[in-house]
Amino acid sequence: MSALEQALNKLKTMGVRMTPQRHAILSYLLKTMSHPTADDIYKALSPQFPSMSVATVYNNLKVFMESGLVREMTYGDHSSRFDADLSDHYHALCEECGKLVDFAYKPLDELEQAAGEMTGFRVKSHRVEVYGVCADCLSKSK
Repeated sequence: MSALEQALNKLKTMGVRMTPQRHAILSYLLKTMSHPTADDIYKALSPQFPSMSVATVYNNLKVFMESGLVREMTYGDHSSRFDADLSDHYHALCEECGKLVDFAYKPLDELEQAAGEMTGFRVKSHRVEVYGVCADCLSKSK
């Protein structure tokens, strides 16, 4: 069963009605690796759905977050980015162009357990990011 089929089944069991716009937004999130903003999603899908508004995108993202299908990532004053890959992974953010890239790093997989043992916290989640300049921006500056 594909990730889209699993997500659709989860929404169905939660009583969420599937509209064409909702289906398109979810499908887009599951296919993209770019961690889009709500505006990115709107721009990508508006040619197919000219009557869809940015508010529709935000409302659907909220439904997906409440359903546990999408993670919102906030970066201070910048627009939130959305990630439908809920596996344990980390992010590298380019400080020049804003590109956000996933990476896995096995030594961090035990981070929550170690943090819980060291602090006495019941750790629910963690977020690790590295910041720098991507290869594309570095090559442009040379």
